[in-house]
Amino acid sequence: MAPKGKVYRGSVKDFQGFDANQDAEALYNAMKGFGSDKEAILDLITSRSNKQRVEICQAYKSLYGKDLIADLKYELTGKFERLIVSLMRPPAYSDAKEIKDAISGVGTDEKCLIEILASRTNQEIHDLVAAYKDAYERDLEADIVGDTSGHFKKMLVVLLQGAREEDDVVSEDLVEQDAKDLLEAGELKWGTDEAQFIYILGRRSRQHLRLVFDEYLKIAGKPIERSIRGELSGDFEKLMLAVVKCIRSTAEYFAERLYKAMKGLGTRDNTLIRIMVSRSEIDMLDIREVFRTKYEKSLYNMIKEDTSGEYKKALLKLCGGDDDAAGEFFPEAAQVAYRMWELSAVKVELRGTVQPAGDFNDDGDAQVLRKAMKGLGTDEGAIIEVVTKRSNAQRQQILKAYKAHYGRDLMADLKSELSGSLAKLILGLMLTPAQYDAKQLRKAVEGAGTDENVLIEIMATRNNQEIRAINEAYQEAYHKSLEDDLSSDTSGHFKRILVSLALGNRDEGPENLTQAHEDAKKLADVSSNDSSDSLETRFLSILCTRSYPHLRRVFQEFIKMTNHDVEHAIKKRMSGDVRDAFVAIVRSVKNKPAFFADKLYKSMKGAGTDERTLTRIMISRSEIDLFNIRGEFIDLFDKSLHHMIEKDTSGDYRKALLALCGGED
Repeated sequence: MAPKGKVYRGSVKDFQGFDANQDAEALYNAMKGFGSDKEAILDLITSRSNKQRVEICQAYKSLYGKDLIADLKYELTGKFERLIVSLMRPPAYSDAKEIKDAISGVGTDEKCLIEILASRTNQEIHDLVAAYKDAYERDLEADIVGDTSGHFKKMLVVLLQGAREEDDVVSEDLVEQDAKDLLEAGELKWGTDEAQFIYILGRRSRQHLRLVFDEYLKIAGKPIERSIRGELSGDFEKLMLAVVKCIRSTAEYFAERLYKAMKGLGTRDNTLIRIMVSRSEIDMLDIREVFRTKYEKSLYNMIKEDTSGEYKKALLKLCGGDDDAAGEFFPEAAQVAYRMWELSAVKVELRGTVQPAGDFNDDGDAQVLRKAMKGLGTDEGAIIEVVTKRSNAQRQQILKAYKAHYGRDLMADLKSELSGSLAKLILGLMLTPAQYDAKQLRKAVEGAGTDENVLIEIMATRNNQEIRAINEAYQEAYHKSLEDDLSSDTSGHFKRILVSLALGNRDEGPENLTQAHEDAKKLADVSSNDSSDSLETRFLSILCTRSYPHLRRVFQEFIKMTNHDVEHAIKKRMSGDVRDAFVAIVRSVKNKPAFFADKLYKSMKGAGTDERTLTRIMISRSEIDLFNIRGEFIDLFDKSLHHMIEKDTSGDYRKALLALCGGED
């Protein structure tokens, strides 16, 4: 069933010992009389390949003079009926039906058009166009042109030609030229040259475009997806993003579509059915693997939790297995991990959202703040305007100017005038970064219980200079060493990890390829029985001491060596705080802005808001990489950080957070 020389990656295979007449008879009996045997129908149909199902339809008509699809439609109902009937159609006719439904009646299902036309190969597009003509006696291009408009329509028409180049021989010069042309058509141009995006993304081969995207990242300092979001809009933007995702990894694109179809309240059953049917004989195994890696749960389990009845049973049969139970990691997932590593290894300029005020006047700002707090009531808006629009160094000058001008402690005045979440945010901004981190660490270890998440977040992400400054601030504020407090409040390997990080003694040199290979071998070795060289000790000696560039190379070597991502290996082989600390270090090394974007998202998703985490990250990253975090946030979650803060917080606290956020993406 797979092309010659290619391993078959579908979950549904030809049934051994297949007999079309026997299957037709079994289906006839399952639908005969009062009611129908749905279990027998789903067992049979989901365990036959599409080619075999088509033969069953022909045998059914020969034996009984009836249309099998019409009988199935009559006997079954709802989502289960839609799923079973979709499985009975040849792939091209199934796609044709989906597109016909998407453009018929009032409104257009643009998401369906995008999914099908952005993901299909040239041959699949040609078959689709022919099937549409055969089934509906209409021209597909004419129907799409009549139902869409603008650049969205133009790109759909280009994709409908099924004329993407298929040559694997790539010209380096053309790669560089295309990357340059895309940059000049978008980021470097007043307005956007959409035609250039359409021509390059609609015509070039997949292999060529992957190299163009790599080159674009180097010259633009950002992935092509982020530029598309900034330069294009509406359905055209969504279509171009889908094309880019499918060029990078079709399996990853469908894994994301499936996840979004089931997450949150309600299920997008049309999307779920369409993908499970269309990919079951192409790349379902790859989709499952990527799904497990990206979302830390199996596709099988998500379907199991989100659906019910015969519909669920049929979907699970198409899925073909539970990767949570198998605990395996496969080549497609390794490729995704490798690509993510490559993206993280490209040097990108880090940018904060809070810059020093150009017309700064410390005494003037001190007067504004005093006026905002004097007399009855407090002008929170004036306080927010000053504090969030000044750099931390400028805020330290304001503190001094306030004391010199009024003989009063600005921190004490702010504390007495503000309250709740806003007070914590404003007071945190007035501390130096080292003082703020020291205070957060102190809160995490004092009193009953320890907040390990805060310890991990701060200790795993700060550089040597920041760690040393935190140590000094901690000693000055609390008259004891940070190392002593960490040692007395934690234990075992977790304590050793924190103490090692607290030294602020990480190597700062470049990568060493020979050493990286040796380090990867040490991390991959699960056979060592030497208790002095435990798995945790080996990970600690490498993850807590090697430089970031070197560790990135180690992670790359680890993937080559094991076909696993190092993060996956940690999660599989460790547990508790030790696992969480090592995972945080790995994610910070790979892509620190993405690490913080994920933490910000988790602080606001679902019921309630984790304001401590939200406040801590917004303060600590506002002058370092919050602009980059915003970019990663929208890439990861398809919504802006600004939008999520606006939706999830309120009042002056929201106003201050949005000021720190620095803009809507």
